[in-house]
Amino acid sequence: MSFFKKLRDRMFRSSDKITEGLDAIVAEAPADAPAEAERLPETAAPPPPPAPPSAPPSAPPSAPPSELPPVAAPSELAPQPETPAPPAPVPEAQAAPETGAAPAARPPAPAPAPAPEPALEPARPGLLGRLFGKGEDAAKPAPRADEPRRVMDDAMLESLEELLIQADMGVDTALRVAANLAEGRMGRKVTATEIRKALADEVARIMEPVARPMPIYPKRPQVVLIVGVNGSGKTTTIGKLASQFRAAGKSVVIAAGDTFRAAAVEQLQVWGQRAGVPVMTAPEGSDPASLAFDALTRAQADGADLLMIDTAGRLQNRADLMEELAKIVRVIRKKDPDAPHNTLLVLDATTGQNAISQVETFRKLADVTGLVMTKLDGTAKGGVLVALADKFGLPIHAIGVGEQIDDLAPFDPQDFARALVGLDG
Repeated sequence: MSFFKKLRDRMFRSSDKITEGLDAIVAEAPADAPAEAERLPETAAPPPPPAPPSAPPSAPPSAPPSELPPVAAPSELAPQPETPAPPAPVPEAQAAPETGAAPAARPPAPAPAPAPEPALEPARPGLLGRLFGKGEDAAKPAPRADEPRRVMDDAMLESLEELLIQADMGVDTALRVAANLAEGRMGRKVTATEIRKALADEVARIMEPVARPMPIYPKRPQVVLIVGVNGSGKTTTIGKLASQFRAAGKSVVIAAGDTFRAAAVEQLQVWGQRAGVPVMTAPEGSDPASLAFDALTRAQADGADLLMIDTAGRLQNRADLMEELAKIVRVIRKKDPDAPHNTLLVLDATTGQNAISQVETFRKLADVTGLVMTKLDGTAKGGVLVALADKFGLPIHAIGVGEQIDDLAPFDPQDFARALVGLDG
């Protein structure tokens, strides 16, 4: 639960762009619904001239109230008040204060009970927090009768699709999710809370099949290759995973395969000291495939449970660097034909839709077996994880929302979905 709270609080820390988009939708979309709702009482109160002669006064219930003269509207609402002549002053609101019984009945009605509720609810909206309400009313997680409602129509569905696309769910996934949300709700009045709960359920349904922890095999050592583009968080992820495996009683060896970046080697050495895990290094600029081979040899000799191999960050559009990664795989397979047993692709959530092309390229060259998503605390585009699950179906082993050791945790689809839409646990 503590990690869910951290996930919910940090996932959209940098969601300024999405927030502005939501404000624009709220400013435009709800303006139409209240306007239509206000027309009914307005046309009933003022007496317009008998413009529609075609509508006969003899059949007031068949015609809509907006087309009838003012005499037809009160007849529909209260047929008895028409016959008595005493209420000649038609405005009943003015006649109420004159009568003694009327003021006693009026005070309880205008008492604004829902006013104190927004102050008691400090919960902040998530991705869809202010889509279907105005101001602070949309931030209320579970209001009952007084929560704003809006009819689910084509315009609302289009706004929802655009919002999901902005959250980086991708066009195909966003259209499919929005269509599933609209099923059974078109033409009905819905609240923001209802939509957020439905969206959370839909996201969880998509993510459920891919939420699997990294498997541990009896094979010793189990070789885990960590790949990804520059700056995706590979080195930090290796350190966190090694520390967690070590705390679980596994013996771990780390190979600092990023021989082109001295800072990466030093960072791994710091993590190794924290976790009590040996880190094998090589001179700067040396062949990373050779280091991986030597590290596997040492891990076999020491009887280690896990060998985690770091690799240099490489862009998916650099064929030479991607070939170097393929060479590492070929070399370690000379020592163990089944290696690597796991190939984890570390993705930076801030890259958005670019993560899809990364998965496509790395799957071809390194046979990716699972994903780790980092930096969800630095983006409003966590929906890309939903797009990845919907498109590739690769297992998502863990997600990260910070730099501390406990900021990387196994992926939970329910927690992620609820945090994505701003619902409490």
